[in-house]
Amino acid sequence: MAHEEREGIVPEAVQIVGIGGSNRAGSTAEKALRIALAAAVRRGARVKLISGPDLVMPLYEYAAAERSERAKALIEAVSSADGLIIATPAYHGSMSGMVKNALDYMEELRSDRRPYFSGRAVGCISVAGGWQASASAVSALRTTVHALRGWPTPLGVTINTETTSFDVDGRVQDPQVAERLELVAEHVVEFALMRRSLRAQQMETSTLRELAPAQI
Repeated sequence: MAHEEREGIVPEAVQIVGIGGSNRAGSTAEKALRIALAAAVRRGARVKLISGPDLVMPLYEYAAAERSERAKALIEAVSSADGLIIATPAYHGSMSGMVKNALDYMEELRSDRRPYFSGRAVGCISVAGGWQASASAVSALRTTVHALRGWPTPLGVTINTETTSFDVDGRVQDPQVAERLELVAEHVVEFALMRRSLRAQQMETSTLRELAPAQI
């Protein structure tokens, strides 16, 4: 990062991809995800939302010869992402089948330059009509992110719709929930920027070593 500033180059914004919601447009989980992504934008990130109908895909099958256009778009977006935020409704104590199916498609990134979620922070959000379901769902989501080699942010957000509501414009009415969604976005963006800075320093060090005269 410092080297780019010395050269007068403005670093490209990090790309944060949001995945989640339900097949119902404007679901509570999608509203929470949009709030987190808006917070990422305020921190200078570019964002992409993959939610609702975009996640309605065939059940993942490892041996399938073809992938749907929606699946291809999801895989490409995650491959190019610098960080992710995932929001799921809680279905029977775990993440929704739609969100889990989307994560199963990450198997297509097993041979990517950054396999699965490698090297990226992932913010986890769950929404449920009660604390027990929201807690177990976010725990399941964080476990899956770990399995995909991602780095769940220190804070995972649980939203209880029995005590928290959203207005018609999608704004959350509970200031503590709003603060937590902001913090998750901050963690994801900061981690992405640190990773980018580290890669730039590593590349600079490698270049200097190649240019240095051989030591005898």
